[in-house]
Amino acid sequence: MKTIITIIALVFITALNAQNFTGKAIYKTSKKSDVKFGEGQEGITDKMREEFQKRLQKMNQKTFILNFDKNTSIYKEEEKLEAPKTKVGSAGIKMISLGGSGSADIYYKNIKQKKFANKTEIMGKAFLVKDKLKEYDWELSSETKNIGQYTCYKATHTKEVENKTISMVNGKTKENITKETVVTTAWYTTQVAISNGPADYQGLPGLILEINDGKNMIVCTEIILNPENATEIKEPTKGKVVSLKKYKKIQKEKSDELMEKMKSRKGIDLGNGINIKMGG
Repeated sequence: MKTIITIIALVFITALNAQNFTGKAIYKTSKKSDVKFGEGQEGITDKMREEFQKRLQKMNQKTFILNFDKNTSIYKEEEKLEAPKTKVGSAGIKMISLGGSGSADIYYKNIKQKKFANKTEIMGKAFLVKDKLKEYDWELSSETKNIGQYTCYKATHTKEVENKTISMVNGKTKENITKETVVTTAWYTTQVAISNGPADYQGLPGLILEINDGKNMIVCTEIILNPENATEIKEPTKGKVVSLKKYKKIQKEKSDELMEKMKSRKGIDLGNGINIKMGG
């Protein structure tokens, strides 16, 4: 009888721990840039181009934190002290953002209910994008590799995408539209048995520790299970509520609006006769 009671108690404790299960995963991100600075223009030195590419690379290297439990999660950029604003250098380098993936962004997922809520912005205006989670048609593989102490399995997702490239050199614009096949490779571990991952990635039988789609790389550097001071996971509430389709439409309208302004001004003049060729 004592043995039976002990087993029942252990089962009860295990179930209770599963209900209270929480975790924290830290991810480092990097991104290949399609922006080409001063191509084919006089007065643009290799040093200027090198400085520009270094700044872009630094902007694209960020740290994100995924706080999660069995069914929900919040993904956001690591909070840090704001760096002093740098003055525009001799190359006239200047960055323009249309919003999205900013330091104030919060991406909430509810795996059980298959929905998400993304608190974001476009050119300073707050939006709350609420919609169904994306369905990934993952192809599972038996291939494995270790990421830290975790054994990970490979999965891939393939899709066709349309890319619009707008070139602006010496005030002249040219638009190119191409299609390409993008293969996203994920590495997930069943040692953390939740169907979740960074950004909007999910849908695998374990936590995703690495994502690579050829341009964007996300790698988990640390996992803390059941941390002492677990972050409370709450769905964001601030911002104009829109669907994902509506948000993309607004984003495109703002992008087109900016491009029209650039065309009317014969491109963005950054000084020294410099214009920017932007792609992706």
